[in-house]
Amino acid sequence: MQINKKRCEWCLKDPLYIQYHDNEWGMPIYDDRLLFEFLILEGMQAGLSWFTILKKRDAFRQAFSNFDAKKIAKYDNKKIKALLKNAGIIRHELKIKSVIENAKTFLQIQKEWPSFSDYIWHFVEGKPIQNNWKSIKLVPDKTAISDAMSKDLKKRGFKFVGSTICYAFMQAVGMVNDHAVDCFRYKQVKNK
Repeated sequence: MQINKKRCEWCLKDPLYIQYHDNEWGMPIYDDRLLFEFLILEGMQAGLSWFTILKKRDAFRQAFSNFDAKKIAKYDNKKIKALLKNAGIIRHELKIKSVIENAKTFLQIQKEWPSFSDYIWHFVEGKPIQNNWKSIKLVPDKTAISDAMSKDLKKRGFKFVGSTICYAFMQAVGMVNDHAVDCFRYKQVKNK
């Protein structure tokens, strides 16, 4: 971790946040499993901070079979009860049940499209949107594209995929480059 570099304001409160910002946030992701992980984690974040989720990320991976949708789609009531007792994750019954339903819907999309990646990236025509924000205060919470993504995901049966969640997902997986223009990662991400 390079301390003297200029970074986005939101990541400066903790080394874990800085590491996530410097190595992951905004990098284009095309791997189906990792896209599914981020979509689930963004849904788990609803009403909470991303930092809370980030601290629990390894526990989520363990609890949810490393986000293997085929395994999660087979979870039963016994597994749900065990997850509700797992202090390492967010123990919200509706969110936990939504992960199972979202896994089933994710698998259905994989049957309809060449991959989930192809499906999700079609909302931005297959390439990242390059924004030019000078301040975090200018970054929107949602856009027309995140509205369309949310609407389509909900129509297919996904839960916890409101437009704000979808936009945060788009930021995390590099569908939009929302690093501030003076952040050292802005150009690195733009050139990927």
